[in-house]
Amino acid sequence: MTKIEGARQEYRDWCEAVGITTIEELNATLEEGGAIPLINLCEARQERKYAEAADQIFWRRRQSRIVMMSGPSSSGKTSSSLRIAQQCRVLGINPKVIELDNYFVDRDHTPVDENGEKDYECLGAMNIDLLNDNLNDLLAGREVIIPKFDFVNGRPIMDESRKMRLEENDMLFMEGIHALNPALTPDVDQNKIFHVYISALSALPGGEKVHSSTTDKRLLRRIVRDNRVRGIDPETNILRWPSVRRGETQNIFPFEENADVVFNSSTLYDLPVLKYYAEPLLYGIKEGSPAYEKAQFLLNFLKKVVALKPAEIAAIPPTSIMREFIGGQTL
Repeated sequence: MTKIEGARQEYRDWCEAVGITTIEELNATLEEGGAIPLINLCEARQERKYAEAADQIFWRRRQSRIVMMSGPSSSGKTSSSLRIAQQCRVLGINPKVIELDNYFVDRDHTPVDENGEKDYECLGAMNIDLLNDNLNDLLAGREVIIPKFDFVNGRPIMDESRKMRLEENDMLFMEGIHALNPALTPDVDQNKIFHVYISALSALPGGEKVHSSTTDKRLLRRIVRDNRVRGIDPETNILRWPSVRRGETQNIFPFEENADVVFNSSTLYDLPVLKYYAEPLLYGIKEGSPAYEKAQFLLNFLKKVVALKPAEIAAIPPTSIMREFIGGQTL
């Protein structure tokens, strides 16, 4: 059994333990007024999983002083990495965050794809030499300047105010699409790196599966979030999705088994809350749009799910993964 399969099986076992294994059972729970207890139960499980991941990092802290996190789009990587880092603080570890996006090469040196367009997601878009030099210097106790990439002008800036050194209880936390690819850190001792894979892995066993497509669930998360905070309309997001998926297939999925920890960011209530926000957006895509067919598919997918009510949504904690997408997060 692969690590991903093991994580899926663990989730199925948990669903069976709490008595919700089908869409019918989930809907019945919500219709009987059990939404808030379910939300609380799911959040308690997630908190336990964050703590378990932090425990493993803690026991490896003398050997592995770098934590690399990756996962596909809209898996809740930002929330999960912050919550895992928080649990590490409880254990006396001081996380120092380095954003891998600051290690892009000059835009003029970015490789192009088969269509002649700049490929910002390929490994060649990263300044691997500088990253490896910085990591090895930090591991050796030396001070380095962490670059700050200027996305307006397309070049890194070296600022003295961004000096960093690893102290005794410090650990580096880094998150990005290539974080599990050993080719990102070829000059760094891989035993020094602890890898975490984060994805919305869920498929309820038995009957009609409520989470039959983790890909579609991630797309719904992305549609809701991007419409709210990035000004990207649902139609545009649906049309971009195949390109996003190609990037995941090339740069993320081949390396998922390199993970020391697989974190499942799914909750039993995520589709019920996504339905509340996504349905009006999807109904806004008119017939004749190139995104219409996919929008209708997603709407049919959601018809099987009972939506959460506003009062129930209000009970979702401000530290929840789902708050990353629907808003109101305080991490």
